[in-house]
Amino acid sequence: MPETVVTNDDLSRIMDTSDEWISSRTGIRERRLVKDETTASMSIKASIRAMENAGVTADEIDLIIVATVTGDHVTPSTACEIQAAIGADKAVAFDINAACSGFLFALHIADAYLKIGTYKTALILGAETLSRIMDWSDRSTCVLFGDGAGAAIVRADQTGLLAYDQGSDGARGMVLACPNRSNNNPLVKNPTDMKFVNMDGQEVYKFAVTTVPSSINKVLAEAGLTTEDIDYFALHQANIRIIQAVAKRLKVSEDKFPTSLDHCGNISAASVPILLDEMNQKGLLKPGMKIVLSGFGGGLTWGSAVIEW
Repeated sequence: MPETVVTNDDLSRIMDTSDEWISSRTGIRERRLVKDETTASMSIKASIRAMENAGVTADEIDLIIVATVTGDHVTPSTACEIQAAIGADKAVAFDINAACSGFLFALHIADAYLKIGTYKTALILGAETLSRIMDWSDRSTCVLFGDGAGAAIVRADQTGLLAYDQGSDGARGMVLACPNRSNNNPLVKNPTDMKFVNMDGQEVYKFAVTTVPSSINKVLAEAGLTTEDIDYFALHQANIRIIQAVAKRLKVSEDKFPTSLDHCGNISAASVPILLDEMNQKGLLKPGMKIVLSGFGGGLTWGSAVIEW
């Protein structure tokens, strides 16, 4: 995570908002924003910590996948920057863009590669510096987001992933979007204007509270499990109201839905791995526990998985 904490009170000094307005509607009280950090620098630190935690060396890693919409460069990819920094010379490295579902998509891709025997050890990440693409005069959107990176090691010789589901609804994609550069060539001249995230919050909420429970029920059925068999539901940290609505629709106690959004905000692809890491550091996760992961957001996309710790 970046070093600098930005509270709701801090934001109230630069825009017409308040801690009460933000926290009551979202559950967010603070977030970390980059100052000197970058998507790559945070990713490299997260990767090294994950490798140390898993007891894996750079020589063992043969696949690196980074889920991000805010890489520091158009090219090279963030994954290639990580590969160079950690010395994983044998790895193939690439980025994917599935927004807030990105970490789940990366996990599913890695699982497919490992199951067919192409690779044996994968490093997967969700990493974002969303503060770079926010309009900091748009109080309805910018207050939701934060920066950070989370990483995990996935190995072919471990069971781990029991079932997964993923999907996309491009027809509704523009309810959460960020334009790229405008055309600028000998045929078309455009100013180098800044482009920012724009979001229809109500439409995103409707999408999340219907799609996520359906996706979770699908992976539970595929794994031959029920909600009662699950120890924790680690969801993308978008909004506390979404998490509460999903819990209600699944008829599961909110106690099984740990959160980090109060101090992290929405970190898109990084939110699920960061939440998992916090749960692990707190000693909540024990071998054999069954956990549902679910990401949802821009695209529109969604992904869910049942994993065994």
